[in-house]
Formats: sequence, C-alpha cells, structure tokens
Amino acid sequence: MTKTVTRCLLATALIAVVLPAAHAQSALERMRGLGGGKAQTVLDVGSDALKGLSLTDAEVAALGAEAAAAYDAENTVAAANDPYAQRLARLVSGWENDAGLSLNFKVYKTPEINAFALPDGSVRVYSGLMDTLDDDELRFVIGHEIGHVKHGHSKARFRTAYLAQAARKGVASADNVAGALASSELGGLVESVVKAQHSQSNELESDGYGLGLLQRGGFEPQAAVTALQKLDDGGQKADMLSSHPDPASRARRIQSQLR
Repeated sequence: MTKTVTRCLLATALIAVVLPAAHAQSALERMRGLGGGKAQTVLDVGSDALKGLSLTDAEVAALGAEAAAAYDAENTVAAANDPYAQRLARLVSGWENDAGLSLNFKVYKTPEINAFALPDGSVRVYSGLMDTLDDDELRFVIGHEIGHVKHGHSKARFRTAYLAQAARKGVASADNVAGALASSELGGLVESVVKAQHSQSNELESDGYGLGLLQRGGFEPQAAVTALQKLDDGGQKADMLSSHPDPASRARRIQSQLR
C-alpha cells in the first residue's frame, strides 16, 4: 500500500470518528445538493469518503442504478426483439418483484461467460453464459445473482468499491470538495464490483437462494448442479470463476442436499 493511499484511508477513518455530527450532516447536505448550487447526483462528492461511510440503502440503490446505466452504455445491450433478450424475458417472467426486490434484466452480447447483479436490482446476463447453459441452469445462475442482492452482498461490495474510489481521489477533510466521479469512472466502479471475489459464505447463501427459486417455480432443481459443473469446465472464458470461486465443491454440496 502506497503512502498516499494510506493517508487517504486514515483521513477516511478520522472523518468518520472525529467529525462533529452537525458538521457531518452539513457536509452530507452539500453532497446531496440540499445546500444550494447545481443539482447533484448520488455520485457527487462533498467528502467522498464521508459519503461512502454514511450511504443509506436508498443512496446505494441510486448509485447502483446510475452505475448500471453507465455500464450499459459501455456494452452492447440486446434489443427487446433480439432472441437473447426474448429468451431472458421468458425465463425471468414473474421475477421482476421477487421477494420484494425491484429487478430489471438485460443481456450483454459478448462471448464472455458471466452475469452479475447490482444493489439497485439491475441484473445483467452475458450471451456467452446463455449459450453455455440450458433454461433451468440459467435460471439457477440468475437466481444466484438475485441472491447476492437479497442478502446484501451486492450492497457491501458496492460500498467497498465506492470507498476505494474515495481513497484514490485523496479526500483530506469534509471541507475539501474533491469534485464528482466522472462518467468514465462509473464503468470502472461496476467493473471492480463484478470482479471482486465473493466469500464462501456469500456463495453458499446465494446458491441456496437460486436453488430455492428453482424449487418454488417448479423447475428442475438438478439444474443447479449441472450449471455449476458446466461453469467449472468453462475454461478461460468463464469470467464468473474469478468472482464466484469453487463451483465444483458447490455443485457437490447442492447434490448432497438433493439426495
């Protein structure tokens, strides 16, 4: 860790611990555009570190929605009449408000084998993954990603990525306005979230959620096992392997549950 990053992280901690509550609230109001001046988005920075530490669930969702829109613009999104988009719409029909969540689904047309979900409920599925899995296998993987949102994993990873951005920007105090995250930085924020490795406990929780979706919908639960087995054989194209580790042991665990 460089001295610059270390100083930034220390500044982040000091702001959270030392800053008086009234001063902190004033800074937060400036960040949210409540103190006058130009309209600000959730990504604007009045103290990037302070805001990251105090993000509410609503702010994390807004941040996720803005980042999803930016990342969509960087990728080729399948149009509504595209066969990939039509297949996805059929597979997730009725899931738009699963378990109280507000979900939206899109396909990225790329040979990569991946999928992810952001804390606002934006679920993105890569066409390479769709080419690899059958319908129920794909439902399990999508359900797994929804599980990361439902259990708060996506929120935690997004918060961590946001704080990392704050550290790189070098915020020294609540009065040091560092500017706003540029549009070009939004895609990088999503990229860091997508590539961050989930913990084993997170994976097991989300596997359970995906399996539950299959079972509740009357789909084939064995598809959870075969999906993970296929991902384990995905080779270098299976980008999910870097962020969703050990699919073989996860497949064995689910298989033991189904016996």
